[in-house]
Amino acid sequence: MEKRLIVRGGIVVTPAEVIAADVLIEGERIAGLVAHGADVWAGARVIDAGGCLVFPGVVDPHTHIQLDTGVYRTADNWEIGTRTAAFGGVTTVVDFATQFPGMTFPDALQARLKECAPALIDYGLHMMVTDLPLDPAEARQWLEALRDLGVPSIKLYTTYRPNYYADDAVLLHTLRAMPDDMIALVHCENDALVTGATARLVAAGRTSWAFHGQSRPPEAEVEAIRRVMCLAKTAGKAVYIVHCSTADSVWQVKKAHNAGNWPPVYCETCPQYFWLDDSCYAGANAEHFILQPPLRPREHKVNLGEVWPTLSAVSTDHCDYSLAQKQQFREFTRTPGGLPGLETSFALTYTCGVYLPRAEGRPAEALPLTALARLMSADPARIFGLYPQKGAILPGSDADLLIYDPEPEVTLRAEAMHTVARYTPYEGVTVKGRVRTVLSRGQVLVSDGALHAEAGRGRFLRGRPFAPLGR
Repeated sequence: MEKRLIVRGGIVVTPAEVIAADVLIEGERIAGLVAHGADVWAGARVIDAGGCLVFPGVVDPHTHIQLDTGVYRTADNWEIGTRTAAFGGVTTVVDFATQFPGMTFPDALQARLKECAPALIDYGLHMMVTDLPLDPAEARQWLEALRDLGVPSIKLYTTYRPNYYADDAVLLHTLRAMPDDMIALVHCENDALVTGATARLVAAGRTSWAFHGQSRPPEAEVEAIRRVMCLAKTAGKAVYIVHCSTADSVWQVKKAHNAGNWPPVYCETCPQYFWLDDSCYAGANAEHFILQPPLRPREHKVNLGEVWPTLSAVSTDHCDYSLAQKQQFREFTRTPGGLPGLETSFALTYTCGVYLPRAEGRPAEALPLTALARLMSADPARIFGLYPQKGAILPGSDADLLIYDPEPEVTLRAEAMHTVARYTPYEGVTVKGRVRTVLSRGQVLVSDGALHAEAGRGRFLRGRPFAPLGR
């Protein structure tokens, strides 16, 4: 790795501004920004960013690399998953350690860190909590110790019996025990509505992939979000609503923001929920789109141009199941849920949020470039204790950069992807722009479609204690 690099000629995009500037990199860190062509650092290596947008490297706060649910396992590993991320401009992921039955939090964390060792990019971890002591004082001690290990965030579920499901009493107990400087991510679906809808479909013999969307109705998500926010308010603790799949889900969070008397509430969505809809279940490859929550009817879809001010992140919920795993059974009840998305998330979000509204004469619905930098880099890093080391182009920040050429048109094809899935849910979709160069801690990871990194260079990022975002 060169001691000094200059990323020259690009348009630098941060949450605060869009400026023409060269980025100076010394070792692993950003040294500063200077005017284009400034006479500095004679002999330094120059990376041409002419005609390109220079973003902070993408921070994806919700991925499932080498996932083991206790029922299904994705076919990838951390080398494959983080290589896929790098080709998409993602330089940091925050994934999950799972507390399997009988495990303490330190045991779960150490087991996961061993799996993460081949990573090519840096990573943080949330903890999936499945077994917390009933004594409030002991539960709090467990969670404080977890925070002190660099994991200030936990994951809870309102569905998925028996693996992860937590009823309201368990949710409230966990939130009350959680220190104020931690945050809970919550998968929100009303379990009774989901299990009831699924049972009716099974009784009627409607178990093919075509019926998956009907098994998890939009109302299940919306109700659970309202309930979780109510429990969080009762406990006075911060929550982060994952993968909002409907516009109404985001509006529930906006109502809490507008009320002004709630503890911090944040939410994310994913490209599948603003690009795709439930018509995919009527197609020939419906198994490609089995995920939870499912794709929604068009009238319930997330409109990125309307909801972006309320969002705190665009994540992927990336799951790299192989096509063979997806096709092993014909019933949606037996098909593993999850889509590959790390390699395509930035291009899809840029195209849908920034490019298309302007190209189609809808500039009022366009996502500002600064908002794209906030949603895909800065805010996820802030919420999970990684900023300004990650998610920023500031002196002293890690030199993680995404150099994006906004001019080409690229048609997404499975054969060009770096996953083990052997499919993409966006087959044939044309996006505007392409990832030209990706840097992680000053090292060029990807350049013009080629990888320049070795497995194992990624580092575990200890998240600092949670602090609310200033708005």
